[in-house]
Amino acid sequence: MIPAADRVRLIFGLKLRQLRQEKGLQINELADLAGFSPSYLNEIEKGKKYPKSEKIFALARVLGTHYDNLVSVSLDKHLEPIEELLNSNILGELPLEMFGIEPADLLRMLSEAPSKVSAFISTIIEISRNHGMNVEQFYFSALRSFQELHFNFFEEIEAEANEFIKDHRPPDGVAFREDWLRNHLETEYGYRVETFNEAGRPELSGIRSVVLPGRAESGIPDLLLINENLEPKQRAFTYGREIGFCRMKLAPRPYVSSQREADSFDQVLNNFKASYFAGAILVPRELLISGLAVFFAKPVWSPAVLVEFMDTFEATPEIFMQRISNVMARHFGIDQLFFLRFDHTTSSGSFKLAKEMHLAKLPFLHGTVNEHYCRRWASLSVLEDLALLQQENRWDGEPLCQAQIAEYVDTANQYLVITLAKPSPPRKEYNSSITLGFAINDRLKNLVRFLNDPALPHQQVNETCERCRLPDCAKRARQPVLWEKQERNKALREAVRLLSETYLKA
Repeated sequence: MIPAADRVRLIFGLKLRQLRQEKGLQINELADLAGFSPSYLNEIEKGKKYPKSEKIFALARVLGTHYDNLVSVSLDKHLEPIEELLNSNILGELPLEMFGIEPADLLRMLSEAPSKVSAFISTIIEISRNHGMNVEQFYFSALRSFQELHFNFFEEIEAEANEFIKDHRPPDGVAFREDWLRNHLETEYGYRVETFNEAGRPELSGIRSVVLPGRAESGIPDLLLINENLEPKQRAFTYGREIGFCRMKLAPRPYVSSQREADSFDQVLNNFKASYFAGAILVPRELLISGLAVFFAKPVWSPAVLVEFMDTFEATPEIFMQRISNVMARHFGIDQLFFLRFDHTTSSGSFKLAKEMHLAKLPFLHGTVNEHYCRRWASLSVLEDLALLQQENRWDGEPLCQAQIAEYVDTANQYLVITLAKPSPPRKEYNSSITLGFAINDRLKNLVRFLNDPALPHQQVNETCERCRLPDCAKRARQPVLWEKQERNKALREAVRLLSETYLKA
């Protein structure tokens, strides 16, 4: 967090440096003329010190400006983006310390090269506007970076969940169930829980839950409104997340389950922490690790075994796969993986990458604008298969589970891709697939025995149809226009090179 006083010092230092450079003065020359020590003046320009009034008058006299101009918190036009950044909520709300960035370090960076930083900030703002990005998207991007920085594993939340499990171990010794979690929320934290339907509350259409804060001093409890169309496992997660908010005393927090807006990064972070806690009590770490070790040791790929293992927990495919991503780096040494959630609108056939997290710095699917994701990925083909089964009334209600060895076109990068797909209540005409992808390397080969199963499909893949050169692809949704443009540019560069060589030999 950058306090207001620090912003004032930084702006003063930026203006002082700008005026000194316009006068063509070195820092020691200005120090001599104004009666300062060079080191003290350097501290001022870096935003570490703020001079007294008499010293500001001395600086103004030497620089040929007015006192009011120096102490004003407004910057010249070419530094306006820095001023906008300093006065925005972004720096005020992003916890820079979580990323190992001290506020003083950022101040020094800004003061060292203000014009370059200003141009960079302008570029970022322009890109964000062109792609319709808003402040919430910056918050969620920062959260993803925070997760990736920590390999999506947070020991303090795991410890809190373990304490909860130890204190309230469920009767079957495996998983907390929906009814128990609701009862605990009501008796331990005084919640009142009511269901709603979208016909009666159309304003909550598509929303899973809403919390209406009560007033303890008046005896009014917090009210949890939960969509009656949710499945039991979705309700279990909702109750678990509310318990997480209460047990860990997380505030500020969102009160609507689908966080479409965010007032601060802390709100986004606390929602993540409560959700992580819910996943950790629904899928306990020790049971998950032991079960995964058995699953990975099987010599053949068996989707039924994975689904059966998932069903021992009161967890949706998304929570189950998220929990796998939590433990892979810390407990199995697998730190090159990605997590994807695709939403498929069955009426239009469109695909949307709704969530992504990447622990491997290798090429794979990312959110994209106005391009069509490669349908060769199991993440998308499983959704097409599910939609067809639903259309023909042949879907049995169980999640579809598929896997593949995905090999990127023109590279040696290969991934083991495991994906689960099912409808996504309460939204109608929506199916979702949850995917974990693991970079195939020696460590993965030693862990996953079924990698050599000949029944495991191998498929060449790419990011989008527009970027793919594969000829006669039966699943192509669009022509490879971006690849063709790249090839034309490559051919042009080669032609110019040959012409240059010919010209020099003539």
